[in-house]
Amino acid sequence: MRRWMTTLRRCLRSVLLVAVGLATTATAAETLQQAWDIALQSDYSLKAVQENTQAASQQLLAAKAARLPGLEVGAGYTARDNPPGVATVVNGQPASFPTGEKNNRNYNATVSLPIYSSGRISNSIKSASALLDASRKDELSHTLDLKLRVAEAFVGVLRANRDLEVADSHVTSLEAHMDDVQNRFDQGMAAQNDLLAAQVEFADARQEALQAANKVDLAAAGYNRLLGRPLMQAVNLQGVLPDPERQNFETLVALALQQRSELASLTHQILAMRREANGIRAQARPQLALSGGYDFLENPFQAHEGQWSVNLRLQWDVFDGGVRRHQAFAVERQAGSLQDQYDDMATSITLEVRQYWLDVQETRKRVQVTKDTIAQADENLKVNRDRYDNGLSTNAEVLDAETLRIRSLSNHTNAVNDAVLASLRLKRATGDL
Repeated sequence: MRRWMTTLRRCLRSVLLVAVGLATTATAAETLQQAWDIALQSDYSLKAVQENTQAASQQLLAAKAARLPGLEVGAGYTARDNPPGVATVVNGQPASFPTGEKNNRNYNATVSLPIYSSGRISNSIKSASALLDASRKDELSHTLDLKLRVAEAFVGVLRANRDLEVADSHVTSLEAHMDDVQNRFDQGMAAQNDLLAAQVEFADARQEALQAANKVDLAAAGYNRLLGRPLMQAVNLQGVLPDPERQNFETLVALALQQRSELASLTHQILAMRREANGIRAQARPQLALSGGYDFLENPFQAHEGQWSVNLRLQWDVFDGGVRRHQAFAVERQAGSLQDQYDDMATSITLEVRQYWLDVQETRKRVQVTKDTIAQADENLKVNRDRYDNGLSTNAEVLDAETLRIRSLSNHTNAVNDAVLASLRLKRATGDL
């Protein structure tokens, strides 16, 4: 009866696995590239960085607009308690004459154009342009970081699913062994402690399978969050293999120092600071501007109420107590600080490339070693079960062989996933993800 129930459970499990497989194949497996595309469209932190880039673009347009003509118009109304006039003496008698009305209106329109600014405007434009380039590089850095986080979550889901498969395999194997021990015990061919040990191992395997299933749900929820999806949405992912990496360490370091957007961003920020310092110094040099316009003052006592005018103005702030000189020096010191950050980041990137390059080498060796041990562990379990069925092996040896089999499967799973992650992280370290 017990064997019949065990067979029934196995059949039901097979049917369930087939149903799950059909449901899975009904929906095309999602690739890592598709996951990246979705995340890049839905991530709010990336959108915030993109807004900063748009703001920097508007700052550049504002800086360029400073060299264009400006038009200013105005109007006013003046109310006085007495009309304006002049006091004089006529024939020895005091007299006064009005020069305007008590209340009047005025209008004006002025066009101004900077002709020469000693480099103030041009340096402002170059500084804003460099800041825009830096913002774009920051956006690229954030994009690569997001892609790496998505990739890590993607591999995390694959790892969790594979761990669950291994845990289920462990449960199935121990259940079959427990049934064998039960049959031998019923026939008086096995000790009770063998049956108890098999039952305990089976219970532990079921507990590990429950924990593995929970980790699958957590990994899928974290993955869905990065893609802006409902946390409970079903996840079906296509497997990923580590990319072959044949470049040596020195080549990868040179590539990273050339491509890393973080270094490029600091370079543009340094340039922007130095341009800004030059622009501050230019404010103390000659500034030449041309302006012209039309003024209208409502006054019947005036010969010409409306007047056109042109003005060429030269302004030179000869001495300001050293304000602009100190301001420019402060900005240059900030540029020096960024240069030190650049040098420090370059060494950190070199170390990062070294770490992930070594991880790639190590994980590839682990993949091959663990792959070879799987077949050996399977054969070892088969031999020990046959020996146990023939009374030539103990229950403990069978359980130990099953433990070795599960360990070999887990080690291979971890090695493959670690190799994939190491490859992706190395690509991120070189700025080529």
